[in-house]
Amino acid sequence: MKALQFSRTGDLAALEVVDLPKPIPAEGEVLVQIKAAGLNPSDVKNVLGRFPYTTLPRVPGRDFAGVVVDGPQELIGKEVWGTGNQIGFSRNGSHAGYITLSAKGVALKPKSLSFVQAASLGVPYTTAWDALERSGVNADTRLLVIGANGAVGSAAIALAKVRGAKVLAAVRRPEQVAALQEQGFEAILLGKPEDLSAQVGEVFAGGADVIFDTTGFWLPPSVQALAPFGRIAIIAAPVDGHVQLPALALYRKGGSVVGINSLLYSVEACARMLEQFGALFDEGSLPLPTDLIEVSLQHGLASYAEVNQGSTDKVILLP
Repeated sequence: MKALQFSRTGDLAALEVVDLPKPIPAEGEVLVQIKAAGLNPSDVKNVLGRFPYTTLPRVPGRDFAGVVVDGPQELIGKEVWGTGNQIGFSRNGSHAGYITLSAKGVALKPKSLSFVQAASLGVPYTTAWDALERSGVNADTRLLVIGANGAVGSAAIALAKVRGAKVLAAVRRPEQVAALQEQGFEAILLGKPEDLSAQVGEVFAGGADVIFDTTGFWLPPSVQALAPFGRIAIIAAPVDGHVQLPALALYRKGGSVVGINSLLYSVEACARMLEQFGALFDEGSLPLPTDLIEVSLQHGLASYAEVNQGSTDKVILLP
């Protein structure tokens, strides 16, 4: 089978198209023929050596959708999707023709989603789902999502809307504000960090109950924009991993910070998440993904480079 593989880390030149034997599933595993695989920024960072627990040589890729062709009889022929913290890191991932993983690590693909659409959702939606769950977002929550135009941010506002939360989206560019408003979301234009509290206060008197910072750069001003007993969920950090936290202000508000890391979740745990929000697509409660860029797996090296250069296009690799 064709696959992308790297045998060293440090630069994208390490990634190459190779021919590998079709994997054989072990007891309790399935063999999935990949129909589509998502390309996430973490896949690029993996090749660059940002994850010390990755073992080599390795096929990267976390998100996929495909058909079970071997494994437990009741799953053979089923259309499935999956993601998780081992594939692409300590075992071969989805940027290949086939993948093996735990039979409990796949979920049935929602009928309303194509293979390409399903492959685009794993990491963004499990991350957003975890953030809303662990920060307690419900129908009474006033939620601010910073970076609401990104893959995770878009997932967060869509899922929060289903929960009935009062959503405020914060983005960098005027055209992004306009696009979100057309979708029915209240949105603000991010400016100076010291102005965030006043901007949020104009919409949510007393501050936001939950702030989800999908960028990692707005933690200090988020404390000022927080309501008493509020929560700040974060998924990223500056390159050096350090940020100045106004601890006294956080203490006085009784606030808390929740770290969101999708790599803490196994394929089995992710499959349970996929089942829960996957049903919402079939119910028509969540918008179907659009504007996806389909690229042949054999031409995927260029897409890795584009993502590394800052492209926000959602690329789906097709074996």
